[in-house]
Amino acid sequence: MSQWQNLRQLDTVYQQRVSDLYNRDEFPMDVRHYLAHWIEGQDWERASRDPSLAVLLFQVLLENLDNQFSRFAQDRESFLLQRNFRRYKQNFQMYQEEPYNLAVIIHWFLTKEKEILNDAELAQKVQTLHVQPAAMEMESQRKIEKKVIELKQKAEVMEHYIRCLEEQQDEFDFKYQTNKMDSGPAEEKKVQDQVLQKMLNALDKSRRKFLSDISTMMNSANCLCSVLVDEELVDWKRRQQTSCIGASDDTSLEQLEKWFTQTIECMFQLLKFLQKLDELGGKMTYVNDPISVQKAPLKEATEGLLTRLLKSAFVVESQPTISQGRGPLMLRTNSQFSVKVRFLYKVPELNHFMKVNVFIEKAAAKLKGFRRFNVLGTLSKALNMTESLNGGMVADFRHLTLKDQKVGGGGKGISDLLLSVTEELHKIHFETQFDYQGLSVSLETSSLPLVVISNSSQQQSAWASVLWFNMLCSDPKNVTFFESSPVATWPQFGEMLSWQFLSCGNRGLDSDQLETLAIKLFGKQSSYDNCTISWARFSKENIPGTNFTLWVWLDGVLNLVKTYLSDLWSDGSIMGFVSKGKEKVLLKKKQHGTFLLRFSESIRDGGITFSWVEYSNNGTPNVRAVQPFTGTDLKQIALPNIILNFQIMQAENIPVNPLSYLYPNTHKDQAFGKYYSEKTGDENPYLKYLRTKLVFVSKENGSTSSREEPVSDPQYSGEYPASTAPQANQHVPIMTLTLCMINGWIFLLLSVTFK
Repeated sequence: MSQWQNLRQLDTVYQQRVSDLYNRDEFPMDVRHYLAHWIEGQDWERASRDPSLAVLLFQVLLENLDNQFSRFAQDRESFLLQRNFRRYKQNFQMYQEEPYNLAVIIHWFLTKEKEILNDAELAQKVQTLHVQPAAMEMESQRKIEKKVIELKQKAEVMEHYIRCLEEQQDEFDFKYQTNKMDSGPAEEKKVQDQVLQKMLNALDKSRRKFLSDISTMMNSANCLCSVLVDEELVDWKRRQQTSCIGASDDTSLEQLEKWFTQTIECMFQLLKFLQKLDELGGKMTYVNDPISVQKAPLKEATEGLLTRLLKSAFVVESQPTISQGRGPLMLRTNSQFSVKVRFLYKVPELNHFMKVNVFIEKAAAKLKGFRRFNVLGTLSKALNMTESLNGGMVADFRHLTLKDQKVGGGGKGISDLLLSVTEELHKIHFETQFDYQGLSVSLETSSLPLVVISNSSQQQSAWASVLWFNMLCSDPKNVTFFESSPVATWPQFGEMLSWQFLSCGNRGLDSDQLETLAIKLFGKQSSYDNCTISWARFSKENIPGTNFTLWVWLDGVLNLVKTYLSDLWSDGSIMGFVSKGKEKVLLKKKQHGTFLLRFSESIRDGGITFSWVEYSNNGTPNVRAVQPFTGTDLKQIALPNIILNFQIMQAENIPVNPLSYLYPNTHKDQAFGKYYSEKTGDENPYLKYLRTKLVFVSKENGSTSSREEPVSDPQYSGEYPASTAPQANQHVPIMTLTLCMINGWIFLLLSVTFK
């Protein structure tokens, strides 16, 4: 099937693109349709470079138009087409002197048709695979891809044109030299001069057109450069920032690398065209030669645009990170860290030739009170194409270390204590030199601002600084950000918190959990969009009624989730953040033994508790709770096993497990069965245990419910009115029941450990 037939069978959206393509005068759709077989059988690409072939195809095209005109003349219903084809032939005759230009045009149209077919084929594959990416993002990428392809096609057409221009000039030069040596009659000389003048005029026209095409291509490249540098690269850098603090954003550079590489290659082609024009102008010039006037500013503009692209293409792909740290951008002195840089222009000729040097910012020395560091390790590596999966130009620094630089008496002076150690921001810098095809450009990039600590006790505070900066600031040069840190809006703050739970337990915060936290911070509001929280309230000021900050409490919960509760958090078993009032409302509507899991806000390092509903003999619901379990508890027994074996001592010291259904109505065995891990004594080399069970037992005090210690916010804390608040249950003991066999005798061992 011919290319034209394939186009006619496309869906409506691609048919419209074909119509838009031929909605111009250079090459009518009627001609393309009726001469489709002959047109697709010719080598128009070679004809655009070969003047003799171009002349031949031009003559055959006119003959085919005449033949088609004759066919229409035999059909009265084709009267309009007959008139149109007469006009088409007249228009094509304008290329009589430059038939290769018509070949360039036809070749361009055929190339654009292939592009439409390729797009349609790709769309069909995507639909077959049920790939449904974000529509807006795909549309944006499609537009950029289209701009890049159009720029490449313009460069290809211009490459053909410059060859034709050179041949045209050589032909003129040959006839000029021949005429100069000819000593024939004056009349003949005059005729030859007229021919030469006509050829010179045509050459001048071709030169001006080519320079005009370069200007047009420069405009297209400028627009594309703005999109790549000012939009796409900026968006990628912001995605990288948020991914450093837990967001699940795509930070792949493959697409950007492809676009940068193709665009930069087109710009180097432009420089080659201008260099070729310089050569042609050096061989032959004349009065009002456009090359001598326009070439210099065009070259300057091209080099400027190319330099901007190259400088922007040098990026930090992976931000500085220490092993077993909280995350990127938090380094520790005397501990190794890794960082990776990438050059988005893939050029095999420079593989292993561009050396990247590492240094820490020199500006820190000018900042009063800031510590100074030296970078130790391998401080120079070559960009190479072997350290990345897709063959990109990468330098991966894996064993760098920061060491304190002792200056003067060392340490901070009293007058310098404007910022704490964990509020100081530093940057790692990288520089290299690009030398290629006569262009030399110094390249430099830097990491995002990072925090440097000297001991593990500073990690919590340092990570708070990393979170706050990357949540609010997109200016990587602002290392004094914490001198006057802006406030965060609740939408910003809530999203950042959700990212933390997403990174720790593969599930972010839902709207109910976020609302509970918002009520805790701001009280009940109709909307929290305009509510703000300051840096001091987040990380410096203690929560009223406690001796720890908001961040310390949240970080304790996050560590508890990451270390002991990640599976339960991920599958949604933990409600987590729920006010006591809402907890009672939810449970009192449920059947006896329904319970939910929530985090305690009274424990600095994170705690989790469960509350359940039970009904008295008269049908009155009572919501009860136990003291929170901390990391120390969960290290001994996993929470699912606590829920399975938890017992409360009721009347006559009869232990009963009051937990039956996880809210809203899931049986606990269905919810937690896959996490149960009953241990036996099989692994003991001395005792052959028949059965072992660890049981949490809560002693009955005669109260109808229990509560946590009083805290600041009654909406969240579980604090009841004083008249009805019972005393809290006593600390939970661990009761171990062991049935074992020793030398053939069976023993029942009972041990109780009070915590």
